[in-house]
Amino acid sequence: MVSYRFCSVTLPLLANIITMLRFVARLGIRQPIKICSSGYATAPLPAPVTSPEIRHTQIFVNNEWYNSKSGKTFKTFNPANGQVIADVQEADKADVDFAVEAAHNAFKLGSPWRRMDASQRGLLLSKLADLVERDRLYLASLLTFDNGKPFFQSYQLELPGLISTLRYYAGFADKNHGKTIPTDGDFFCYTRHEPVGVCGQIIPWNFPLMLLGWKIGPALALGNVVVIKPAEQTPLTTLHIAQLIKEAGFPPGVFNVVPGYGPTAGGAIVDNPNIDKISFTGSTEASIGRLIQQRSPIANLKRVTLELGGKSPNIILKDVNMDFAVESSHQGLFFNQGQVCCAGSRSFVDEKIYDEFVEKSAKRAEKRVVGNPFDPKTEQGPQVDETQLQKILGFVEAGKKEGAKLVAGGSKIDGAGYFMQPTVFADVEDHMTIAREEIFGPVQQILKFKSLDELIERANDTPYGLAASVYTKDIESALYLIQGLRAGTVWVNCSNVLTAQTPFGGYKMSGFGRECGEYALQSYTEVKTVTIKSPFKNS
Repeated sequence: MVSYRFCSVTLPLLANIITMLRFVARLGIRQPIKICSSGYATAPLPAPVTSPEIRHTQIFVNNEWYNSKSGKTFKTFNPANGQVIADVQEADKADVDFAVEAAHNAFKLGSPWRRMDASQRGLLLSKLADLVERDRLYLASLLTFDNGKPFFQSYQLELPGLISTLRYYAGFADKNHGKTIPTDGDFFCYTRHEPVGVCGQIIPWNFPLMLLGWKIGPALALGNVVVIKPAEQTPLTTLHIAQLIKEAGFPPGVFNVVPGYGPTAGGAIVDNPNIDKISFTGSTEASIGRLIQQRSPIANLKRVTLELGGKSPNIILKDVNMDFAVESSHQGLFFNQGQVCCAGSRSFVDEKIYDEFVEKSAKRAEKRVVGNPFDPKTEQGPQVDETQLQKILGFVEAGKKEGAKLVAGGSKIDGAGYFMQPTVFADVEDHMTIAREEIFGPVQQILKFKSLDELIERANDTPYGLAASVYTKDIESALYLIQGLRAGTVWVNCSNVLTAQTPFGGYKMSGFGRECGEYALQSYTEVKTVTIKSPFKNS
């Protein structure tokens, strides 16, 4: 009897656990699916708070709340109905400079943060994780309210992802140490691992809590200080985390939040000479990443890590279990409304099974439940805002105009909110716009291939290189593709498996640097070599 093992901590292996359980039940698989998530994914789903209290809308600096120096605010919207949730204080250069000064002071030699034992930093991160877990229902409800993702994904996937990441890096706080080096000559030589300093961290709107954890976890564990700019579409959850930072006992100035817009608040972070490192995850337009890379060195040659999206190949070989491959590919693309940087948006399918795969993929998309994100039956909520929805619709029109065959969806769903039909295109060719550019929405593109060598060349024919998925029972074919694909992550018979322990990042225009895992510590560490003259040396 076949038994599938689906492991998930931060993102689901197949994205939508409930749907997959129903799917496996239809297949008649009697052995149970195992969820590797410390019990989070299988925990009972509580009733959501559908209108959560908005507790924090100000700028957070030095463990205190402030209005913007300009007096400006911006609105954050509920994407399910387009209504205003709250007015949030809008940070600009003056507010960013204020926050950077606070962070700079918190990092000064002899400050409470610099004098703190590394193990104590770990305890603070553990305390923060405990507080997030305490407020899990509120934060999950607020996330769905402000972002639009289904509540069960917020509660069972994104919040556990944040908690597990904080706890993972809490354990690293006192384990990032240097070496004693047996150098030539009468010298005693060792290395010190020191924090980089003030880190500007710019968070995207698609996973505002999980990616916050990816950035602050390694940064704070190693003794850095941070200035956070959340996405203007989804600032509310990050602001609540700021209050938990204070409650956990982090010293003032270690963690600061400046909500605002990219060109103003984000630009001020990039340009500030007292910021030592930039970590940016965001725009599907790689030009934003190039701009950050160009501007960051002007003042002080900042360190930069970038994650800029992808156009990931999802490869289906002819020997697959068809129903499993269709469902896995569906979840790998449509999860989180398709707003996933590593989504398997280019499905390359062996020509011998192409027609069957297209037919079943279209039927699955038509059955996908789109609606109120607080309804437990909902698989797909609204897109994050009107701008994103219109961008997706523009790509759909380009696909039709350039000759791709629309086999499912393709339109906005009537009514309030930014809801998009799950959309599938067949007969897609490599040169088409929908096969070249990141759509960042629920639009699946299905292409046909004949041979593995042809497939590798076509899969790599993209400026991006973030991730790839391969579905096959043939281990030799899988290993051949793994070696040939130019991508930072390759999944075999799964997709979107992202955990605190495994590094994540891209090749080419998908960016550089790695987040998560031990590799992420490198970006937040300076290595200092210390050499001391010794009167004599013995081995």
